[in-house]
Amino acid sequence: MYVCGLTPQGSTHVGHARTFVVFDVLKRVLEFKGFNVLHVQNFTDIDDKIITKAKELGIQPSEVAEKYTVEYFEVMDKLNVKRAQLYPKVTEHIEDILHFIERLIEKGKAYVSDGDVYFDVSSFPEYGKLSHQKVEELIAGARVEPSEKKRSPEDFALWKAVPAGEVGWLSPWGKGRPGWHIECSTLSIKYLGETLDIHGGGQDLIFPHHENEIAQSEALTGKPFARFWVHVGYVTMGNVKMSKSVGNVINLIDLLKEWNPNTIRLALLGAHYRSPLEFNEDVLRQAGSNISKIENVFSLLATESLKTQQTKQTEFTLKIDKIFSAFVYDLENDLDLPNALSKLFEAVRVINKAVSERECSQSDLKSFRQTLERMCELIGIRFEKIMAEDELVRKLISLLLEIREEARKRKDYQIADRIRLELAQLGVIVEDTPFGPRWKIKNQ
Repeated sequence: MYVCGLTPQGSTHVGHARTFVVFDVLKRVLEFKGFNVLHVQNFTDIDDKIITKAKELGIQPSEVAEKYTVEYFEVMDKLNVKRAQLYPKVTEHIEDILHFIERLIEKGKAYVSDGDVYFDVSSFPEYGKLSHQKVEELIAGARVEPSEKKRSPEDFALWKAVPAGEVGWLSPWGKGRPGWHIECSTLSIKYLGETLDIHGGGQDLIFPHHENEIAQSEALTGKPFARFWVHVGYVTMGNVKMSKSVGNVINLIDLLKEWNPNTIRLALLGAHYRSPLEFNEDVLRQAGSNISKIENVFSLLATESLKTQQTKQTEFTLKIDKIFSAFVYDLENDLDLPNALSKLFEAVRVINKAVSERECSQSDLKSFRQTLERMCELIGIRFEKIMAEDELVRKLISLLLEIREEARKRKDYQIADRIRLELAQLGVIVEDTPFGPRWKIKNQ
C-alpha cells in the first residue's frame, strides 16, 4: 500500500489527518483479515513551497522539511496512526529518480527541453483513465504549469532546471530538481514493485498527480500501476473545502491542545471516506460525547466484574457477537465507517442494558470487554488513560465503596460523603442505584 504523504512546508492540518486516519483504519482492517501489509508513505521534502518558506524564515529548505516532518509524527502518534514501514524522502532518492527519467527518455516517452525534462502525454493514449475525462477537459481549470519549453500544454515536468544558487542536483540535463509527480512513481515501484495492490491519498490528488503517476509508470513498465485506488474526500467547514488559500485550515497541533485525541479521531471517521466531511465544534462535541459513552461502558464492565456471581453465558453474548460480525462486514464493505460506528454504539447500548438488568455473567462481561476492545482497536480508538484498565485501581475503588456503604448503614454520612467527594476530585463519579453504588470515569 502506497499513500501519498506530506510536503512538509507547514503544520499538519485536519484535511491531512482525515486521509491518514482513514488509511490507518484500512490498514488495521486488512491486518485483522490476515494480510501482511507493507505500507510506504513518502515525504516530498523539497519543492517550490518549501524553498519559499525557507527564504521567509531565513533558514535552509532541509530545516523547514525536518521541522514539519517531526511535527507530523508527533500529531499522528497522538491520533494513534500506526507508522508505515517506510517513509522515503525525495532528497534521499535523487539517483533513483534520475534513472527513472533516463529510461523514459530512452523509450521515447519523455523529452529534454533547455535543462527541463517533460513527459510526452501524447505518447500515452490512456491518459485520463483514472478520472474518466479527456485530456482537454482535464486541462481546463486544472493545475497545469505553463511553459514555452513544452511541446504541448498537457505535458508535465519530470525534471526542472533551477537558477544559480538555488537547491538542486547535477543531472545529465544540468542542475535541477525533480518535478512533483515523478517521485511517487519512483519510490512506489522501488519499494513495492511495478504493480501496487493499493495506492491513494486525498481526493485532490486524482488529477493531475495520480493521473500523471499512472502515465509515467505504465509508459515505463507496460504493466498496470495499481490494482485499487483509494481517494479520501475533502474536509469542509461551512460546506467550503478546507484549504490554506481560503484560510479555514485547522492545524492539528492547535486542535490537540483543546480536544482529546480520541475525540478528534472519531470526528474524522464520521462520514464515508469518499464523501466530504463537515468539521466543526458541534461535530467534535458529538464525538466527545460518544467517546465518553465508550469510556463509561468500559468502567461499568470493570465495576460489575467484581460483583456478579453468575457463571453461565447468556443470550447477550450471542447478540454482541452478531453485532461484531455486522461491524466487520461494514468495514469490509468499502470501509463503510458510518454504519460500522453505528454497530459500535449499538453494542454499547446492549451492554449497558445487560449490565443494568443484572443478567450477565462473568463470562458475558469478559466477552463484552474483549469485543469492545477489538472494535475500538479496528478503528484506532484507544483508552490507556481509563483508570478501569488497572485491576489494582478497580479493586481499590470497590474497596472504598464498600467502606462507604458500611458507613452509610451506620448513618455515618460524614465519612460516606467524604469518600464520594474525594473520589470525585480524582475523576471518579459515584452513582447510587437500587443495585448498589456504581462508578465511572469523569468525561475527558
